[in-house]
Amino acid sequence: MFFYKYRKSFAEILIAYDGVKNTILCGMRRVAILTAGGIAPCLSSAIAALIQEYDKVSPEIEMICYRDGYKGLLLGDSVNVTHGTVESAEILYKFGGSPIGNSRVKLTNVEDCVKRGFIKEGQIPLNVAAEQLVKDKIDVLHTIGGDDTNTVAAELARYLEENGYKLQVIGLPKTIDNDIIPIAHSLGANTAAEQTAVFFEHIVAETTANPKMFIVHEVMGRKCGWLAAVSAVLYTKRLQEREFISSLGMSKEKYSIHGIYVPEMQIDIEKEATRLAEIMETVGCVNIFVSEGACVDEIVSSIEAGGESVPRDAFGHVKLDFVNPGQWFGSQFAKRINAEKVLVQKSGYFARSAPSNLYDIALINDSAAMAVKCATNGESGVIGLDEEDENQMACIDFQRIKGGRPFNVHKNMEFVNLLRQIGQL
Repeated sequence: MFFYKYRKSFAEILIAYDGVKNTILCGMRRVAILTAGGIAPCLSSAIAALIQEYDKVSPEIEMICYRDGYKGLLLGDSVNVTHGTVESAEILYKFGGSPIGNSRVKLTNVEDCVKRGFIKEGQIPLNVAAEQLVKDKIDVLHTIGGDDTNTVAAELARYLEENGYKLQVIGLPKTIDNDIIPIAHSLGANTAAEQTAVFFEHIVAETTANPKMFIVHEVMGRKCGWLAAVSAVLYTKRLQEREFISSLGMSKEKYSIHGIYVPEMQIDIEKEATRLAEIMETVGCVNIFVSEGACVDEIVSSIEAGGESVPRDAFGHVKLDFVNPGQWFGSQFAKRINAEKVLVQKSGYFARSAPSNLYDIALINDSAAMAVKCATNGESGVIGLDEEDENQMACIDFQRIKGGRPFNVHKNMEFVNLLRQIGQL
């Protein structure tokens, strides 16, 4: 697991140079913030951190927030950051979600933008967004989102520059999948892993509701199994700290994880079914963690082979709620392991909507401080811990930002040891 070190905020360093500060910032007048994509346990905190950093460095700078991500930008729907908002920003750290709203909008998908009523027929989304930024006199746009959000931001900045309007775009990396290349650790991912473990601590008690219960815990992670793997490790650590009364049938084995399945692993259903059937016979229940991206290609192929189409979002991603990987795993194993009842539970919405934990708040604050520093220096890019440069925080060029980084199953020794412990490896 990756551990981020708490350290002095870049804003504190900037403030020490009061004589230079105002000279550097004299060209910056208006800043805009938007959050996009799915929510994560960092959005409210990141908005608060940016507002507070700008207020520390130069209270004269005006700030606005576009509502509902790129949708708000296209429609010119924004809210001003008032003095009262600045004074109350600390409250945002206590909340999950995004107070300004999110949406999944791709500015290069003209057909989708027209269909959803964000632009008129014949208009170009990038041009509409650019004109709105010009109209609002925005100098710096902060995007808080995943790889899709930030690559769209890069396209917008390039489009503006080609048309004679200089705009700085500075992204903050958000995704609970923790799969942005080359970001070592995305904002909110640690909180999501912690909350995923907490979720299962409650759900696992359902093993006592029915004999031979089979619990399938579906964890978010479209292409990357990081969240499922790390949350399983965290859950197991927390389990070790609990006491049980075996004489009453309350054994640690019944509360343990018996199988973990992520997209990066080859899964032999028959072999695993045989192993899990033995656990069901001896323990009386089976609990598994399934990353929502595990076996998705096989499931989609099966659906399409049956003549049914699989819906996709504006970015071309398969809509996983339709595919329902957890249900698929439940159906694959249930009869084979002689389960009397199957319970499929999804922790994604619970985990991603939590407020940031202390770990993430520290990372968010330092990231926001670096973002403001880069704004003062005229830089654009995504702020993150660059894994290709010894995890140093930097302003990473948009061209290096990509999604879908796989989880290295063999490199994470805590995960490998857990697989060995449960007999899966």
